[in-house]
Amino acid sequence: MLDDKVKKETSGWDFFDCLYCVSLQEREDRRASALKEFSKVGLGDRVDFVLGEHHPSDMEQGVYESHMICLRKGLEAGAKNIVIFEDDVEFDRFDPERLRSCTEFLRQHPEWKVLLLGALIRSSRKTTNPCVQKVRYQSLTHAYALNRRYAETLAYESWQGIVNDTLFRPLTDDVYAIYPMCAFQKYFTSDNYKYPKLVLIRRLLGGLERIQKANEFYQRHKLGVIAAHVIIILSLLIVLFAR
Repeated sequence: MLDDKVKKETSGWDFFDCLYCVSLQEREDRRASALKEFSKVGLGDRVDFVLGEHHPSDMEQGVYESHMICLRKGLEAGAKNIVIFEDDVEFDRFDPERLRSCTEFLRQHPEWKVLLLGALIRSSRKTTNPCVQKVRYQSLTHAYALNRRYAETLAYESWQGIVNDTLFRPLTDDVYAIYPMCAFQKYFTSDNYKYPKLVLIRRLLGGLERIQKANEFYQRHKLGVIAAHVIIILSLLIVLFAR
């Protein structure tokens, strides 16, 4: 049953014309999980699943092509703004009022290209809206939105070996993220057979949700974190040399 607050304040999602979730045919477990997550944030009946099969030779190409299928579907449906989720998405810290404020900011800044609901980022800057941060993208594509103009530059490009999780790195401007980010990757048995060590490292660090939250905190408070470490190191040096 939806939270009353979510029921009353879901208009932020209305900014997006088409919402898709990519999933493999055989991963019914992930789709069931995703449906529960979408219901938590007022999206139980708005997200269309786009089902695919394992690519015969390259998993990364298969992921890329699934995302491009979603973009093409949205463009061909006339969508101005498109959201794509992956089927291991989960939500935490979601606030419908924050989303509504965030989408109002996007309306006022039509030059935006990407809105990240969850990702790893390389930098973060505050904007005039406390619910929106301007960011440089690092990786992860489990929850993001594109406007039509930018989607058109990607949707019909054939696979060129660019891993989907790095798709937005070339962008130096017009990339935003909701603050705080509210979409994370739930831990499932991984389909990532190419990078088992990466999966293991993420698990040892507490999972992608913890990593993503730590990354966002650090990028948001980088100067303070660095200053605190400098002070600690200087204090230790003073104590050592004072002996």
